[in-house]
Amino acid sequence: MNFRCLLIAVSCVGCATAVAAPPVQPWFPKAPPLPKPIGQVIEVDNVEELFRAAGQVAPGGTILLADGHYMMPRYFELHTDGVTLRGASGDRDKVILDGANSRHGELVGVTACSGVTVADLTIQNIKYNGFKLNSDKNVQRVTIYNCVIHNIWQRGVKGVRVPKDDPRIKPPTGCRVQFCLFHNDRPKQFSDDPADTPQNFNGNYIGGIDVMYPRGWTISDNVFVGIRGRTGEARGAVFLWHDAEDCVVERNVIIDCDSGICLGNSHRAEGTEIHARRCVVRNNFLTGCAENGILADYTADCRILHNTIHHPTSRLKRLIRLVHDNNGLLVANNLLSGPPMRIETGSQVQLRGNVTRELTAAFVDAARGNLHLKTATPGVSDAADPLPEVVEDIDRQGRGKRPDVGADQVPQ
Repeated sequence: MNFRCLLIAVSCVGCATAVAAPPVQPWFPKAPPLPKPIGQVIEVDNVEELFRAAGQVAPGGTILLADGHYMMPRYFELHTDGVTLRGASGDRDKVILDGANSRHGELVGVTACSGVTVADLTIQNIKYNGFKLNSDKNVQRVTIYNCVIHNIWQRGVKGVRVPKDDPRIKPPTGCRVQFCLFHNDRPKQFSDDPADTPQNFNGNYIGGIDVMYPRGWTISDNVFVGIRGRTGEARGAVFLWHDAEDCVVERNVIIDCDSGICLGNSHRAEGTEIHARRCVVRNNFLTGCAENGILADYTADCRILHNTIHHPTSRLKRLIRLVHDNNGLLVANNLLSGPPMRIETGSQVQLRGNVTRELTAAFVDAARGNLHLKTATPGVSDAADPLPEVVEDIDRQGRGKRPDVGADQVPQ
C-alpha cells in the first residue's frame, strides 16, 4: 500500500521549509482533547525558550508550545516530576520538533522523574531515538499522547535496559503511548543511520516502540505506517521484551510495517528467561506485516485475543507466529485473512475460536488497512465464544453475548 503524501507549508521557527502531510485516514483513532493545564504554565514560541523552560518548570507545571517548526540544535530533556510538554493549539501537526540539524542522535529524552506527559506535537528526523525513556535512571508513568513520530530511524519510543544489580533503579512502570501516529516516508537506508551497517543489522535496526522491562504499560489507539528496514526485516512496530509484565497492546492499526506486535524475540540476554509475562494483545488491525504479524517468543501466561491480521500473499506465512517457550499462552478469536498461524513452540498453548480465511472482499478497504467488516460475515460474525478480557471491539463497541471473530464487531 502506498499512501500519497502531500506537501504542506508550515511556520518554521528558525527556517523556511515544507513537510509531508501525514498518512491519515478518517477512520483512524481520534484523541479526545486534553483538559486545560493547571498550575504553572510557561508559554514558548522559539527554541531558546523551550530549552530554558525545561530547566525552569516546576513539578506539575506545563510547557506550552506555540504552533511552529522548531529546528532542534541538540538533544532536549525533561527531568522534573509531573511536567507536561504540549502543543498549545492541540493540533499535533502544527507543532514540529525537528532533529534534522541536531548535533545529537536522540531528540526528546525523559530522565530520573515520574509523571511526565508529552502531547499534541510532532517529532521528526533523527538518527536514533525519537522519545527516549532513560529508564536506567528511574523513569515512571510517562504518557505520550496524540503525537506524530515521523522519520525516526532507530526507535520512535525507546525504553532502555534497567540494571538488575542496582535495587534503587525500578523498571519503567505505568507508562502509556496513546493516539499517536508513527510513520516513515520510506524504508530505512544506510545513510539514515551510520551505526546500522552491513556488518551488524544491515539497515534493519528500526522499529516503532521498543521497551525493555516495562511494567503495566498501555499501548493503545495508535497507528503505525511504513516502519520498514532496508531489506524488509525491521523490528516490531510494538516490541516488548526483557521481562515485560502486565502490559496491554490494544486497538492499534499497523499498516505495511515489516513486523507488527512482538512479545519477545529469539535472543535472550543472560539472566532473561521470559520476555513477556501476562501481557495482552487484543483488538488490533494488522495489514501487510511480512516478517511477523503478531509474534510470541519466550512468553508466559500471555493472551492474543480478537485481532484481525490481513496478508493473503505473505511469503513467510507468519500472520501469527508462536516460537520457543510460550507456557500458558491463549490465542483465541483471531481472524487471519491469509495463511494459518505458524506454531513452532513445544509449549502447550490454548488455541480457541481462531478463523483462517481469505477475506479481502469482506473488508471495507483492505488495501489501505481498513479491516472493518462491511457486513455480517458467515463463519465470522456471531461465531466466537465470549472472553472476559474482551468486552469491546477496536471501536469500543460492546460485543454482546455472541461476539464476532477478529477485532471488529459488526453492529447488530
